[in-house]
Amino acid sequence: MARVSPVDGNFFEGQLLHLISLLILLAALFLCSNLPGFAQGSFLGLSTTAWAVLAAADAILHQVCVWICWRLELNGQRLTAILGGRSFRIYQVGFAILIVLRPILALALAWSNRGTLPIGVGVGVASGVVLLVPSLYLLYCVRKYFGFERAFGIDHFDASWRTGPLVREGIFSWTPNAMYVFGFLILWVPAFLFQSVAAIVLAGFSHLYIWVHYYCTEKPDLKRIYG
Repeated sequence: MARVSPVDGNFFEGQLLHLISLLILLAALFLCSNLPGFAQGSFLGLSTTAWAVLAAADAILHQVCVWICWRLELNGQRLTAILGGRSFRIYQVGFAILIVLRPILALALAWSNRGTLPIGVGVGVASGVVLLVPSLYLLYCVRKYFGFERAFGIDHFDASWRTGPLVREGIFSWTPNAMYVFGFLILWVPAFLFQSVAAIVLAGFSHLYIWVHYYCTEKPDLKRIYG
């Protein structure tokens, strides 16, 4: 494979729209921080606002790191050139840490800000359970039909994974974008369970922002990989 500079047009494809969309979402997040109850509460010595900043920062860091790693591989396997045969495993560990932190921070934020959303405990708990079910079913379907390595983006690193058929079983029969539609519902669960204004806002931010990743990074990459 010919070496290609990691700063060519393919590396930055879609990233101007990514930046603009992120700035719009951050502006909306800032405006929503003025909602009644948003800044109320604290947890483990950190204010609700601090937890909200951490949750937003983790989402941004996660998606920016994925963009950089994926595009470095697609442009001449630059990450592999730096890290060798362990490149995907190292990337996978970083990805796993950042993705697992997202529901953990959502939970911490919701607990810090608990009781600020006036919907009642019963409605909140029932809504949280309803949202949790498709999230858990998605995890089951990823493990059974899709594979976590493929979900992490191994097809950017290993060309042998690019011959697999599209998955149309389980939850993936409902929509080809099941991970984005249903996976991120898990970030809404703590918000409803603990009736938190701030957690609702951050769940909305994260769920919208993952679609920015899809349209600005993953979709162009899939077109390039699979044609």
